[in-house]
Amino acid sequence: MCRSIKTLREPYVAEVSPADVDAAALQYVRKISGFRKPAAHNAAAFDTAVAAVAAATATLLSELEVRGARSAGAAT
Repeated sequence: MCRSIKTLREPYVAEVSPADVDAAALQYVRKISGFRKPAAHNAAAFDTAVAAVAAATATLLSELEVRGARSAGAAT
């Protein structure tokens, strides 16, 4: 893809905000499509892609298992 991908969050955080997920989805769709903002006739396809990538990202983050990471309820 490209080497200028901006990290949108730390490698592990207990919660990722919906804004982080949306930002990552928008960044991906912009990079893969080559358009920062689509023309009016492509707006629906662009928005649908952003929503699909955001949903896939949310699924990924909810299913990731980070070994060795402390959970919120873990005793110290």
